[in-house]
Amino acid sequence: MQDLNFPKFEYRFKSTENKVSIFDVIRKKFIVLQPEEWVRQHCVHYMINDKKYPKSLINVEKELSVNGLKKRYDIVVFNPDGSIHLIVECKSYTAKINQDVFDQIARYNLALNANYLMVTNGINHYYCQMDTIAKRYTFLKDIPDYTSY
Repeated sequence: MQDLNFPKFEYRFKSTENKVSIFDVIRKKFIVLQPEEWVRQHCVHYMINDKKYPKSLINVEKELSVNGLKKRYDIVVFNPDGSIHLIVECKSYTAKINQDVFDQIARYNLALNANYLMVTNGINHYYCQMDTIAKRYTFLKDIPDYTSY
């Protein structure tokens, strides 16, 4: 797999029926290793190891309803009170981050009302802080560490 613009982490692979899987510490199971999953796992470990978010506040690949349509978000980090702190949209390292990707996460955020958004293809990362009153977002250099909120 491609080297990504995330810190290295210890991962576990297994191979069955000619498919390689990677262990997901949040879902507690092996997931077929696709390019987007490689990015998602790097991002999860970045949040846990570098940003110090507790595993118990991280949710991966869950369904949500946006305008009556069923969608799946990549990663959500909750606040201790159950509100949503961060939504992450992961794309394959071969995908370009464009306006469509930002539109996608913005639609998800209409349903989830997160404080922060992150879009990544593993190479390029974009971070935004939401201003729900002014209905706009501000780009940031990084997402805050867990201890800072």
